[in-house]
Order: sequence, then structure tokens, then C-alpha cells
Amino acid sequence: MAHQSNNHDADNHAPSDDEALLDSSEAAEIVPDDLDHPMDSDDDGLSGAQEEQEEIQLHNDSIAYFDHHTDSIFCIANHPVHPATIATGGGDDTTYVFSVADVTAPVLPPSYETNSSASPRSSLKPIAKIARHTDSINALSYTLPDGAYLLTGGLDGRLRVHSTNDPTHPLIASAQEVPEVNFLIPCPHPSYPNTFALGASDGSIWVYTIDRTSDPQNPLQVLQAYYLHTESATAGAWTPDGRLLATVSEDGSFYVWDLFGEASASGITSTSGGQAIVGLTAADQRFAVEGGLFSIAVAPSGAFAAVGGAHGVVRVVGLPRISSSSSSSSFITTNNPSQSASTKSQKGGGSKNKASGGKKTAAGEGAGGQAGQILASLQIQSESVESLAFSPHHALLAAGSVDGSIALFDSARNFALRRHVKEACEEEFAVVQ
Repeated sequence: MAHQSNNHDADNHAPSDDEALLDSSEAAEIVPDDLDHPMDSDDDGLSGAQEEQEEIQLHNDSIAYFDHHTDSIFCIANHPVHPATIATGGGDDTTYVFSVADVTAPVLPPSYETNSSASPRSSLKPIAKIARHTDSINALSYTLPDGAYLLTGGLDGRLRVHSTNDPTHPLIASAQEVPEVNFLIPCPHPSYPNTFALGASDGSIWVYTIDRTSDPQNPLQVLQAYYLHTESATAGAWTPDGRLLATVSEDGSFYVWDLFGEASASGITSTSGGQAIVGLTAADQRFAVEGGLFSIAVAPSGAFAAVGGAHGVVRVVGLPRISSSSSSSSFITTNNPSQSASTKSQKGGGSKNKASGGKKTAAGEGAGGQAGQILASLQIQSESVESLAFSPHHALLAAGSVDGSIALFDSARNFALRRHVKEACEEEFAVVQ
């Protein structure tokens, strides 16, 4: 700036721009313009190999696409028996169902073909279009074990149940108990088909079952509702056998619910002195995650759960282990339909009483001594961990973060870091499944 210059003339007058320019006759050499000539690089410590950028040729090797949504897609669900059937829900308040079963894929993707200029493909046609919500579709799920029903949950707080036996997917039941539906997860318990859990923005957890035989007029029945989370319930997961449900919340709490009373029947009692058989909150400084918890995954063995939260924090917590012998009554099979219905009814009633009933003080033998214990505390990523997944075949835990990275932990070696892919999703948050 002019007032910082020390080169002033006698009259304290700085020379003008015109006075500072050289005349062409005064120049010793005139260098012609060369816009393509690279500038000399100063020595900043980088080698040529480091400065060189690799060009990657990207190919679209997809076999089909679907583009009927007019807004962002928020959730996707595959049919459990016919995985080629896919349901999608988005910000246009609409659910679409389509299939890739009839799509013929080449032996090699288009990028390997001699003639890569393939003709344009048309979008897949929807099997069904469901437009009954008044706000974004935030959660989708098919019920287990055979995908008899498609569940849709929206930011309008509505839960809707559609039959998949009809191609039009007619609505058979609905409910609106919460402000917003955050997640829907089907229960894998073999004795409780078409049962699922719902997590809501007000922190409540609801467990429903669909039974069109006992009450055709009201097939959607509430098995249980819990209200221990004080802020939005962000994620949930069933144990692989479907006996326990674990949920987390923005308030930093983690609860494990004994929906069907099988943990209580095997001698496992509440470690938190309440409805949940395991409860950890931000009041415990060893477990506290400032900013809340957003993801959860249960190990294939059912021995522990991993929860992910703000600032890249992951906590691993031991789960109760229910012995098979102590709950064998839950797996009674019979050829007498009336006896089967009676047994199921008794189990359902008992589960309600036990899940919401008396408090006990000590954990039972079935807990294996680790129920509710923090087995590991991890923090590799810099931002919220919003998806977690255990490998079904290897002792690995994957964590996807809002910082775009994926971290792999070895659950067989005290959750040691195996790999940290820092730019797995550039400028986007990473999702693992």
C-alpha cells in the first residue's frame, strides 16, 4: 500500500503508474507471449511425481437405472426373498417399487466392450407407485421372514403397511403415533413373523406386529412402546436371533430391550434398574459422547454391539447372552394350529408384563459377565459416525463417517485399526452396510 512505502520523493509524492513503465526502446529483451509455456516451478519440497495428477477414466458399469423420483432418495429396501425387487422412498413423498429381475446383464461391463458407444438405455418401469404420505419418506422395510408386507415411514409421522401379495401394494393398515419416523427394522425372530421396531424423533421406540388372522379389521398391533430416550431415536438393531432390540439416541443413550421376555426367563435382569436390561447414558462419563449417538450394529455372534456418534467416536458394549435351553419354549413347533396360536399368545402377554414390569438388581448368569460393559472406545475419524456394519464372514467392523472416510477395525484383536480410507467418499459422508 502507498502509505507503507518508504520510497517518497522530496515532495512526498509517489510516482504514478505511467511514470513507472519502461519505454520499449529501453527494454534489453522482449520475450514473446507463450501461453502454453509452463512456468518454472520453485523448489517447494514437492517432487515431480507428487505434483503429477493421475487421470482416472470412469465408466458407468451399471446394468440398469431408475429415475422416476423427482427429489432426493432417502431410503432403499430389498425384498428378503426376491432381492431383485427394490423399494425406494424420497423427498417427493413417494415410494416406488421396481424390479431388476428381467434385466439382462452382459458377461463383461460396457467398459470392456470393443465398441463403448452403447445406445442410451431407458429407465426401469415401476411395479407400483405409492403416494400416500404428506412428507418425505424417511424409512422403508420389508417384514421378515418372507416380505409379506412393505412398511413405509415418513417425516409426517405416519406408518403405513402395504401388502406385497398384490402388485398394486394396497394399504392394509396405518398408524400415526409420533411426530417423525426415523427408522423401521424388521425382527428376525422365527417365532414372531411380521414384527418390527420403529424409532421416532421424540425418542420413543415402538414394536408392532401384523396379524391379519386374529383381527382382520385391525391387523397392526402394538406389542410394546418405550420412552426412556429423551431425544430423537436415531438408530436401532436386533440381535441376529431377534430376541433383543438395541437402540441409540441423540441424547447419547443406549438401551437394550427384552421384547419377548426371553432374557428375563433365562435369569438375565436389568443392569439399569428399569425397563431396559442394559442401559448406558451420557451420565456415565466413560460412555458419554458429546453430540449424541447416530448409528448401531450388532456383531454376528450377538455378543456385543458397536455404537457410533459425534466426533468420530465409536463405543463397543457387551450384550446379554441368552442360553438356548432356558428359552426353548420360545421355539416350540407343533402341528396343532390352535396350540401354536395359544403358545404365541401366552408368550406375547408374558413379554409385555416382563418388559414393563418389576425391577431387579443383578445381572443373571446368561449375561456372560460382559452385559453393559464398555469393551472398547475408538476415535479415528474426525466427524460423526453415522453408519456401522459388521462383516458376516470376517472379524471386521466398518465405520462410515460424515468426513467421507471409512475405518476398518479388527474385532478379534481388541478392535485394532486395520485400515482408514480417508477419502472413500470425497465431499460426501460415507455409508457402510
